[in-house]
Amino acid sequence: MRQLVVGARRSPLSRAQAKWVGERLRERWPDLSVDYDFISTAGDRDRKTPLPAIGGKGLFTEDLERALREGRIDVAVHSLKDLPVDPPEGLDLGAVPEREDPRDVVVVRDSFAPVDAPERGLDALERLPAAARVGTSSLRRAAQLRAYRPDFEPRPVRGNVDTRLRKLEEGAFEALVLAAAGLRRLRLWPRGAAVLDEGWLPAPGQGALGLQCRAGDERVMARVRALDDPGARVEATAERALLAALEGGCRVPIAARARRTGDGLRLEAAVYDVGGGPPIEDAASGPASEAAHVGRCLAERMLEAGAAALVERARRLSP
Repeated sequence: MRQLVVGARRSPLSRAQAKWVGERLRERWPDLSVDYDFISTAGDRDRKTPLPAIGGKGLFTEDLERALREGRIDVAVHSLKDLPVDPPEGLDLGAVPEREDPRDVVVVRDSFAPVDAPERGLDALERLPAAARVGTSSLRRAAQLRAYRPDFEPRPVRGNVDTRLRKLEEGAFEALVLAAAGLRRLRLWPRGAAVLDEGWLPAPGQGALGLQCRAGDERVMARVRALDDPGARVEATAERALLAALEGGCRVPIAARARRTGDGLRLEAAVYDVGGGPPIEDAASGPASEAAHVGRCLAERMLEAGAAALVERARRLSP
């Protein structure tokens, strides 16, 4: 095949991710013509309602999947954390490319940013004033913020990354929590940004892309498979297996991060209490070749340790 149509959402970040995929394909096949189709999704069309309140799976993916099935696009580029864990009929996850930084970042308003060297993310959170307003569109991040400092006031914020940063500087919040991957892919790194690392886990699949294709379309799949990164695939498999076993979604605050080292894998995870109680945290290790098994076993252990009650409470109390 000489032409391939890559589909993605219309946001600046999604466009940047799609262009990155197109460039990687062209590096391997210089004679390949790559076109783009940027599609408005349900999550994009409603930019005011907090995501948990909109409800349902596939807010940012179903419209792209429809375009795939209809043949309008050949590859859908998703942020993997947005892609539901249930395999959609007729579509396959063709590749998980090299993963960008999976961590979260806190961005504080200029008036709270240190004058000298950047600081650790947790230190930046600690320095915020009492009852600080922290903008986030994520139920998981809001629960983490309350668990870290109960006085924080997580506030919903929607819109593109640059829109959120502008709201921060206009005084709507004292800080934002964003994905490091989005800032890096957009080549934005505000002065008040600090990475949240030790003791702060991201969303399952954060920082990874999922390239979706039509099942059985070997002409396209052969191209897309070339972008698959074994390390990223193993980490994503473990994190998504855990998420599926916990039966989590956008209404349940679940965090996870897998790290592959050689032939081994370590998976850390947490389920947070939307009511403000302590989270259930645990970790497991195993062979990288058994990533899905590691994820499922860790989820089962966490459910027995009390995560099942937290998942049920989240579903009951979430909008």
